[in-house]
Amino acid sequence: MRPSSRFLSLTIAAPPLAIVVWLFFIPFLSSAHLSFLREGEWSLRNYGLVWRLYKLDVLYTLWISVVSLVLVIGIAVFLCGYLRIVGHRTVEFLFKVPLFVPFVVVGHGMRVLLAPRGTLNSALAQFGLINLSDPPSIAFTWLGIVVSLVWKNLALAVLLVLGAYRAVDEAYLEAARNVGASAYRQIKDILLPMSAPSLVVASAFMFTSMLASFSIPLMIGGGEAPQMLMVDVYYRINYQDDLGTANALGMVSYLLAMGVAGYYLRTITVKEF
Repeated sequence: MRPSSRFLSLTIAAPPLAIVVWLFFIPFLSSAHLSFLREGEWSLRNYGLVWRLYKLDVLYTLWISVVSLVLVIGIAVFLCGYLRIVGHRTVEFLFKVPLFVPFVVVGHGMRVLLAPRGTLNSALAQFGLINLSDPPSIAFTWLGIVVSLVWKNLALAVLLVLGAYRAVDEAYLEAARNVGASAYRQIKDILLPMSAPSLVVASAFMFTSMLASFSIPLMIGGGEAPQMLMVDVYYRINYQDDLGTANALGMVSYLLAMGVAGYYLRTITVKEF
């Protein structure tokens, strides 16, 4: 590469790189620094406190994120297969709508829909399926958080997976149909294997997003332990003014997300070579 081309490439890359450094790396280093400070002294006590008080919350956050991710990817794989093979613009549009709905709005909407005397139970009560004097509740439980995260993240999954499916040459699907392959076999044996890298990308994006969920768990969660990690960070800062432990919780979240990002980068690198 000529020096002029190298200089031009660096000039073009400098602004986004500066944004990444300013908005991610500097806050990350600051958070790491504060996580080791306790009462002005270097210490591991913040992490000890995280281990004693929040280890179940870490597992709870992973559980919610993994279950939500499995459901989102499972639905997207077959839904996008249907949209790719059959095609239905209206259905595709409707499943992309959540992409433009803010997380706070999703949390409030699901709280109204899934509450004990919310919209869903009120509708079911009209058909005599439940008793509103003692209604079941999906909201304020881990299941309510999962339902909300699945609904919100399904739009992103559809956007990424459907794009990957449409990149598969129609000749492969036509050949499969000629030998009698059903829609299920076309998805399982052709679309899914050929779109595996895009599924890895979608999974990495959504898993890290779910780990960092705040507004939905805060509005849909039960308000008692266990909680998702971002809710713990919020309470630790605003109610206990404990920046050290809050930053230690943040570092745990960083490490979980970096593990997923590392797997994603390794997978993409291996496939490229």
